[in-house]
Amino acid sequence: MNIVHTLLLILCGILAVQLLFSLWNRTKLPLLGVPDGNKDCTADHTPGHTVDRTKGTRISHINRDAKTTKTKISVLIPARNEQIHIKDCVESVLAADTEGIQLEVIVLNDRSEDKTGEILEQLATKDHRLRILEGKELPSGWMGKSYACHELAQQATGEWWLYMDADVRLEKTALNAVLTTAQAQQKGLVTGFPRQITATWLEKLVVPMMKFTIISHLPIVLVRGSQNPRFVAATGAFMFIHRDTYKATGGHEAIKADLLDDMQLARAVKKAGHPVTLADVHRHTRTRMYQNAVEVWNGYKKNMYEGLGRSGFLLAGVLVMYAALYLLPPISFLIGMFTGDFKVVALGAAGTLLGMLVKRVADLTGSHPFWLSLLHPVSILFVIAIGISSWLGAVTGKGYVWKGRHYH
Repeated sequence: MNIVHTLLLILCGILAVQLLFSLWNRTKLPLLGVPDGNKDCTADHTPGHTVDRTKGTRISHINRDAKTTKTKISVLIPARNEQIHIKDCVESVLAADTEGIQLEVIVLNDRSEDKTGEILEQLATKDHRLRILEGKELPSGWMGKSYACHELAQQATGEWWLYMDADVRLEKTALNAVLTTAQAQQKGLVTGFPRQITATWLEKLVVPMMKFTIISHLPIVLVRGSQNPRFVAATGAFMFIHRDTYKATGGHEAIKADLLDDMQLARAVKKAGHPVTLADVHRHTRTRMYQNAVEVWNGYKKNMYEGLGRSGFLLAGVLVMYAALYLLPPISFLIGMFTGDFKVVALGAAGTLLGMLVKRVADLTGSHPFWLSLLHPVSILFVIAIGISSWLGAVTGKGYVWKGRHYH
């Protein structure tokens, strides 16, 4: 057996282990609204209930006595140039079931240059639970979103706060479901990745890779089961945090210069000794993060290098690993077909199939279609290209542009 055969055999072995890990890891993702995260339960259309698949019985998740004081939730939405999203976002929050909940919704218009402010003013006249704040000028040393979240925190009066992005939509059961999960852990943070709506090709190829990275690499049991802040995943699109936990972390003021405020806040929660739960929230939330290929590219470019601690060596290691695991097998398959080396063909095909199966397991978590997993090598190519662009943006000093602001 020559060195090429040996290398491909090793890669197939690694991919087989990764597939088994992904299958196991997916079962450990807690369901939102189920206190113990039981994967045999799934939400039906009745607020605060699930259906047991094995018995067909309805299980109540509402542990709050109707006679007791309602739990107050503050939904906090920073909005900058969100005219295409903000109306549907706010209306989805106001339409959510609030059994056992006292709701306040605070939206900060972060110096928008479009019609976001006008739309918010119209919405505020229709529902007294909605309050609008006007963002102040960004102080030196602050990232834009972090300062907006900080301003919102100064006005929130709820026991639990839900930070959510303006491109997120809540289903009717979302608030009751997340409160059930949060109250089971008493304090801390509950976060999760909304179901991703994708339309353009680059959205379809790149956006689902967030879930792929988590399902195939991050031991989900250690997000809640370990106090080590390295084992954490979070998204600013959906962050449900207890007010005492937020204060214990120092809030956004303690991470004001960090580009990835969501990950840094989640790490700060762990460091403060409070629990973090990464839950399956895709049945209760949905989002279209980006509207076109340019937004996809710039959004991931802004986050990739920063997400790896601004370490060029770590980024290079990740990109080389991705190329070896997910690009080398299909390339070897094509070369084997051309040269007539059928052992290379067989091993290349096996490695390619295993990589696609790993992607399929992750896609199931986000309800993405089957055919996307067949394009996994193409997705990897774009991830590698964006990763290199992200590194170049930092080392050349050109930085990143997002929502009209320039970041270094």
